[in-house]
Amino acid sequence: MRLLSFIFMFPILVFSQDYNVRGFISNEKNGEAISNEKVTLLSLDSTLVAGALTDANGLFSIPKLKKASYLLRINISGYKRVFIPIEFPEDKRIIDIPIKLSPTDKTFGDVVVRADSKTKKTKPDVGTIKFDKEDVERIPVYGAESDVLGAVSVTPGVVVTGDQGGQFYVRGGTPIQNKTLLDGMTIYNPFHSIGFYSIFETELVKSVDIYTGGFESKYGGRVSSIMDISYRDGDRGAFGGKVSLSPFLAKVVLEGPFSKAKNGRLSPGSYVFTAKHSLIDYTAKSLYPKINEGEGLPFNFTDLYGKVTFTGDNGSKVSFFGFHNQDSVNYSIADLNWQASGGGMNFLMIPSGSPVFIRGHVNGSNFITTFVEDQVEPRFSKIGGFDLGFDFSYFLKNEGEMNYGFNFCGFNTQFITFNEAQRKIEAFNFSTELGAYYNYRRVSKDLRWVMQAGFRVQAYASLSTISPEPRLGVKYNATEKLRFKFSGGRYSQNFTSASSDKDIVNLFNGLLSAPTNVQEQFVTENLNTKYIQNGLQYAWHGILGLEYDLNKTNFINIEGYYKYFDQLSNINQNKLYEDIAQFELVDDVFKKDFIIESGKTIGVDLLYKISLNRFFFWGIYSYSYSTRWDGFETYAPVFDRRHNINIVGSYQLGKKNDLEINVRWNLGSGLPFTPTAGFYQAENFNGGVTTDYLTNNPSTITTLLGTFNSRRLPYYHRLDITIKKHFDFKNLTKLEVTGNITNVYDRKNIFYVNRITSKVIYQFPILPSLGLSYKF
Repeated sequence: MRLLSFIFMFPILVFSQDYNVRGFISNEKNGEAISNEKVTLLSLDSTLVAGALTDANGLFSIPKLKKASYLLRINISGYKRVFIPIEFPEDKRIIDIPIKLSPTDKTFGDVVVRADSKTKKTKPDVGTIKFDKEDVERIPVYGAESDVLGAVSVTPGVVVTGDQGGQFYVRGGTPIQNKTLLDGMTIYNPFHSIGFYSIFETELVKSVDIYTGGFESKYGGRVSSIMDISYRDGDRGAFGGKVSLSPFLAKVVLEGPFSKAKNGRLSPGSYVFTAKHSLIDYTAKSLYPKINEGEGLPFNFTDLYGKVTFTGDNGSKVSFFGFHNQDSVNYSIADLNWQASGGGMNFLMIPSGSPVFIRGHVNGSNFITTFVEDQVEPRFSKIGGFDLGFDFSYFLKNEGEMNYGFNFCGFNTQFITFNEAQRKIEAFNFSTELGAYYNYRRVSKDLRWVMQAGFRVQAYASLSTISPEPRLGVKYNATEKLRFKFSGGRYSQNFTSASSDKDIVNLFNGLLSAPTNVQEQFVTENLNTKYIQNGLQYAWHGILGLEYDLNKTNFINIEGYYKYFDQLSNINQNKLYEDIAQFELVDDVFKKDFIIESGKTIGVDLLYKISLNRFFFWGIYSYSYSTRWDGFETYAPVFDRRHNINIVGSYQLGKKNDLEINVRWNLGSGLPFTPTAGFYQAENFNGGVTTDYLTNNPSTITTLLGTFNSRRLPYYHRLDITIKKHFDFKNLTKLEVTGNITNVYDRKNIFYVNRITSKVIYQFPILPSLGLSYKF
C-alpha cells in the first residue's frame, strides 16, 4: 500500500503548482468516447495557447498553464463545433470538463484525416501500424463478415500461413513470440484454424495497434511483437445490434443501456454481447462440392463475448467481461482442437485534484489444445493463469506524456509432445512474473524532435532471474513532409512454443513456460561457449525508418530492421537418450528435452498509402531474411519468407457511398521445409540387449528426414474481391448485402502434407459467397 500511495502521490508533489484543463469527450447520443481527436486552447483574443489529442478513452489533458481565462475549441469532423469558456476557481488548479458532442452529417471534404496522421509529428510510431473499424472493413471479407485477421495479414513484416492454420509470424518472430492483448488481457490463440476469422468481433473494434518491433517499455513478456486490441463499450443511449448470415457463419451482436435516459442524461451502465458460430461444416458439401474431395470443410468454431460497463461523467469507468472460444478441424489424417475461456475487470479512474489518470486490470483465462494425426503420437498443451496490473499516465506540454506502472501474473503449463525419434517430451510448470516500467515522451518546443525513453524490469520469480530492458524511440521532423525515426531495445519472455519439425506445415504450437531441462552450455555461432542458466528467451531490436508525405493523401513509410535473438528455447529434435544417471556421460544436447538456439532476422518494409473519402490504396513490399543457429548448424526457420507483397484497394460508388468494391492480392515466396528422404523399419529393442535385430521384422515405420529445411514450398498467391451494397432505411436501420470471391483465379496453394502418406491438402480453391447483415 505504501508503494501504491507513493506512485499515486509522486506527480501531485512534482506538478502540483501547475494549472491544468482536462476533459472527457463523448458522443451525446450513445456515450461512446471520441478518441484521437484534436482539442485546442485559445486565449480570449483567439491566440493559440496549447493543444492536446484525446486518448483511446476520449480523455485529454492540457497542463502547465498559467491562471487566466481561456477558450476551449473542439472542431471534429462529423460533430457540431463547440467553444467552451475556461475560468479557474480560486481553490482549483485542475478543471475537469465533460464534453458531449452532437453528431452531424457535415464532414471536412474528400481528405481523410486519420488518427495516426495526427500523431505523426509527436510520437515516434516506429514499427507501428494502427487500424480502426473502418480500416478492418476495407479488407476483402469472407461471407458477410470483415475480420481483424484481414488487417493483420496486410501489415508490413507479417507472414501468415494462408487460408487454414491461423498462425502469423512478425519480423522473424514465431506465433508464441507475438503477444495479443484484448483490453489488457493476454489472448493465447487469437485466430481460428480456418484462417479466415479471428476470435475478435469487428463490430466492437475501437482500435487495433500492431507493434512489429522496437515497442515501448509499457509492453513486456514477448520478444517479437505486440497486437493491442481495444473494444468499445455498449450503447448507453438505446438498444441496438446486428445479425448476419452467410455460408461461413452466423452472428448476432446485442447492446444497450441498463436504463432509459433521464433529463438528457444517458444511462451510466451499458452492456454488449456477441456470439458467432461457423456454418461451413454444414454448408460446404452442398455449396462447395469440389473442396476436399467432396467431403466438405471440417472446420467448426464458436465465439462468445460479453461486457458490462459503468461510466461516470468525468470519464471514469469500470468494465466486467467474459469470453469463451472453441475451435476444431477434423481431417481424416489430422485433427486439431482447442478451446479458451476467461474473464476479468478493467477500470479507469480520474481523481479530482490529481493530474494522474489511473488504469487497472485483473483477469484470468485458460487455453487447451490437442493435435492428433495418423501414425504419430498425439500432442497436448494447456495453460491457465491470472494477471493484475496498474498503469499511471500524466500528460506533458506539446502532447508529451509520462507513463509508469507494474503488473503481476502467474500461470501453469502442461505440455506433451514427441520428437522425430519418437522420444516423449513433457513439461509441467507453474511460473510467476513481475514487471515494472517507466516511459517518458518529450516533444521539443519547435516540434523538431520527439524523444521517448523507457526502462522495464521483468522479474521471473520462479527462475530467480531479473531482466533489465532499456527502450528508446526517436523521431526527427526534418521538414513538414519528411521525418526520420529510430527505435530499439531489449526484450525477454518466459513462454516457449514447441512445434514439430516433422510437419511440412506446422499446425500445432504448444505453450509452456521457460524450460529448465536444457543444456548447461551452448556453443554460439561464433563457436564461443555460453553458460545457460534457464530457458528464457531474449532479443535485441533495432529499427531505422523514414516517413514522407507526398501530399495530404499520399504517404510513404520505409523501415529497415534487425532483430537478434541471442537466446531461444526449442524442442530438442536431437534427443536420443533419457536424462538419467545411466547416460550421464552423454552430451546434454542428446538427452535434454529442450535445446537453446539463437537467431537473426534482417529486413526492410515499404508501405505506400493513399487515403481519400471514396478511395483507399495500401501497397506493401517486404523483404526478410531469417536464420537460426542450434549449436550444430545454421538453418532457415519455417517462416522464412523472403519476399511478400500485399495490395489492397477500396472504392466507394454512388451519391451516398452505398456501393463499395474491395480488392486484395497477396504474393509470398515459398516457405522452407525439411524434405522426406525415405522410410525405414525402426527396431525398438524391447528385448533389451538380447533383441535379435537381424531376424526381427518391426511393424513401426519411421521417417528418414533429409537436410533440415533445405527445400522451399511453391510461391503463394491469391486474389480476393468483395462487393458491398448498403441500404439505409428511414428507421435508421441498415441492410448490407455482401458478395465475395476468394481465390478468384483458383490458385492451388499448399496447406498441409502428411509425411507418412504423402497426401497433400491444398488451401481453399475459388470460393464464391453471398451474405446478409442487418444492423438495427
